[in-house]
Amino acid sequence: MDNNDQRWITEERLQTTHRLDQMTTSEILTVMNQEDQFVPHAVKNVLPSIADTVDAMVESILQGGRIFYMGAGTSGRLGVLDASECPPTFSSDPSTVQGIIAGGVKALQYAIEGAEDRKDQGVRDLQARDFTATDFLIGLSASGRTPYVLGALAYASHIGAKTASITCNPDSPMGQLATYAIEPNTGPEILTGSTRLKAGTAQKMVLNMLSTTLMIRLGKTYSNLMVDLKPTNKKLQNRSRQIVSLATGVSLSKAASTLERAGGEVKTAIVLLLANIDVETARQRLIRSNGRVRDALHQS
Repeated sequence: MDNNDQRWITEERLQTTHRLDQMTTSEILTVMNQEDQFVPHAVKNVLPSIADTVDAMVESILQGGRIFYMGAGTSGRLGVLDASECPPTFSSDPSTVQGIIAGGVKALQYAIEGAEDRKDQGVRDLQARDFTATDFLIGLSASGRTPYVLGALAYASHIGAKTASITCNPDSPMGQLATYAIEPNTGPEILTGSTRLKAGTAQKMVLNMLSTTLMIRLGKTYSNLMVDLKPTNKKLQNRSRQIVSLATGVSLSKAASTLERAGGEVKTAIVLLLANIDVETARQRLIRSNGRVRDALHQS
């Protein structure tokens, strides 16, 4: 069957919303809320694929590679958003997780007509980032058939890189091309074709899982605490004090003074307090343990 003739679940009409334009505000919100509840179940069904993808991402990073999200429209914006949140949340290098959207930066705010239809541009955008076989590409598309992303996935596979796809149509062209296919089936939208709704929510949930679990696996957390943040504003300064206090049991004032001694480094402050050592020794332990607080605490 030709792709143009194939029926895509994300493009089908939802039977329960045929009279959507006649519903009251409350009725619209109710049916939207009801449909949204299918999303976490759809994501739960693809957890094994998400886990395989995370493991491959970790392997890529440990080999010196980078993670790239690539998409068009809503999917592309979600990828750029998730990538941009990694540095402030986990103090990761901005090059470690990157988001690429069809049409470039302008497409974050405006629709760039035809940008998603060019397979060759997807390839060129990867080449512009010096994408190599060590890197890892994650293609994003609700439909799973965006030419821009398909071109990039094909190129990545051709040079020997591992890839993943996040789509909401089972057995999509992208899913068939990628090394790992993540395909939460969220069904038709309440507003036919508006895949920024359930499909977009599912993609955001999966991206949250991928980047957060990746950073946990890379030692960016201690227990369930976000310990690798940079206190670059008052909110994050307060959060840093709170995290040091929670991790060590000291008062907020003690946490604040220790952070000052540690140059604002949350991990250093925690190791310093829990191991009862000086700042420089705490830093050296963290260096030897590749930034993993728990491992640094067990060093002598």
